[in-house]
Amino acid sequence: MSGALEKSLDILEYLTDYPDGVALVQIATDLNQVRSGCHRALQELIRYGYVRQMPQRGDYALTTKMASMGLSFLSKSGVLDIAQPVIDRLAKATGELVRLAIVDGDRLTLVAKAQGAKSGLLYDPDMGIDLRLSCSAAGQAWLMTLPEDVAIEYVSRQGIGEPKDFGPNAPTSMKALLKVLDEHRKRRFSIIQDAYAPGMSSMAAPIQRVNEQTTGVVIIAGPSARLTMKRMVQFGPALLSAAEELKVSGNSSALLKSANVGTWGNVAVKRRAPRVGR
Repeated sequence: MSGALEKSLDILEYLTDYPDGVALVQIATDLNQVRSGCHRALQELIRYGYVRQMPQRGDYALTTKMASMGLSFLSKSGVLDIAQPVIDRLAKATGELVRLAIVDGDRLTLVAKAQGAKSGLLYDPDMGIDLRLSCSAAGQAWLMTLPEDVAIEYVSRQGIGEPKDFGPNAPTSMKALLKVLDEHRKRRFSIIQDAYAPGMSSMAAPIQRVNEQTTGVVIIAGPSARLTMKRMVQFGPALLSAAEELKVSGNSSALLKSANVGTWGNVAVKRRAPRVGR
């Protein structure tokens, strides 16, 4: 990858955390880029419509161009047409938030949701984010289907989610994570409490193709006070049924059909430098 392209991609990823804009000095410092080179990259991104400069402070922010491209891609992939009725039914049956995440290389990205709760506490995270594999129910549901060495490599590349940044029960070592994954495999779906976020519980089941590779994950999430361990165990059959339905219908979606194909052998790709300030 050329240096200029890599700088531009780093900037685009960085700006997703700053919808209100951020100053050039901070961007260059956090990304360890020379300020003049960072400024040139930003000007190019502005020229192509991906970045705009705020009129008052001169800070830089993303435009809606990438979001529009992403929504267009999802709508044409067929995944939402297939998945939405399934997750709508599961949300209605459980009364909780149900989400679908798609496997993309070594990432797991939320692409669809259905809110089952009509009152009381609601849990509704941002869509489109890449989930932390080590401490999210979705991440653990995917990791438990991978060869152990691949799971370790993916988590090592992304980093262990620290309890101070996520929840108090987030695994703090690879050994602890592998033990949790063994427990999940016995029931065929993951269950976590206060691991991804304080006061939040979630459970997830993988969508696996015939070749056993996971293309996506179905998740149920809600406040721990309501989504107790007992209720999650009760929801297990419905969750597994939804994952099976999406497995069967997945061939009708280009995204679900091709997700994660051939990725196990690609664990040695270049590691990006850690992002600062997330």
